[in-house]
Amino acid sequence: MTDPHRDTAADMIGTARATGKVPIVKTFFDEATFTATHVVHDPATGKAAIIDSVLDFDQPSGRTSHASADAIIDYVRTEGLTVEWQIETHAHADHLSAAPYLQDKLGGQIVIGRHIKTVQTVFGEIFNEDARFRRDGSQFDRLMADGDTFRLGELDGIVLHTPGHTPACMVWIIGDALFTGDTLFMPDYGTARADFPGGDARTLYRSIHRLLALPGETRVFLCHDYKAPGRDTYAWETTIASERTSNVHVHEGVSEDEFVAMREARDKTLAMPKLILPSVQVNMRGGRLPEPESNGARYLKLPLDIL
Repeated sequence: MTDPHRDTAADMIGTARATGKVPIVKTFFDEATFTATHVVHDPATGKAAIIDSVLDFDQPSGRTSHASADAIIDYVRTEGLTVEWQIETHAHADHLSAAPYLQDKLGGQIVIGRHIKTVQTVFGEIFNEDARFRRDGSQFDRLMADGDTFRLGELDGIVLHTPGHTPACMVWIIGDALFTGDTLFMPDYGTARADFPGGDARTLYRSIHRLLALPGETRVFLCHDYKAPGRDTYAWETTIASERTSNVHVHEGVSEDEFVAMREARDKTLAMPKLILPSVQVNMRGGRLPEPESNGARYLKLPLDIL
């Protein structure tokens, strides 16, 4: 089966490497949520994108803070970069997004895949949101569809829809760099879970194989790392070739049925992420906290016996 959007992505990656038009990537790792936030910029123009930012959140106290985001702000200003995009690869279930805070300080459009509307519909019901919570994605500045292209300075970019972990997962390709969100982890750690509402292991397998058909030299930047057994340091960069040959869950030779059986069995043993309830409520709003109630305070719901 032909895949014109993937073929376009492959051509973009090849051209970027042939012409040397590749981005510089600076990563900020938040150990509290095991999240890698990437600041990507075009060295020719200083135009930048921030991918999967983190708002610090102390759940016991219910307090938010901005140390992680402020470190990014300091870097962007020191390097003289201009932020054009605040990118979310999906609606995260393990950390709160700092995109609105960063947008206020640095600018840039907040963007996500258009299937966020599916996530908003599902979790809008789970949290019993009223009509004030819009399920049309309008909390974001732009919604992207599979195959949509964009520019970062002089660099070409494209997005590919990669559902399975969530319905709204998108990978973002800028030059020769692919930002995979939670779809893939380091080769020695494997792949994302597929048991959240709207997730599906078979769909995830097919999304991953769409990526594994890209050029082997494609740089792959991950959203999370948890240090696989035997590895003492965190890591967040690999290549398509390494994923293709060495990923412990989905390397060459692993069939779709084998992957689905492994993924479904493994997912049954996993606890829910400790921040899933606050994270989804905030992230489905584009990283914005719920509106204040009559006393001026904001509240997050804790639904019982649902997830």
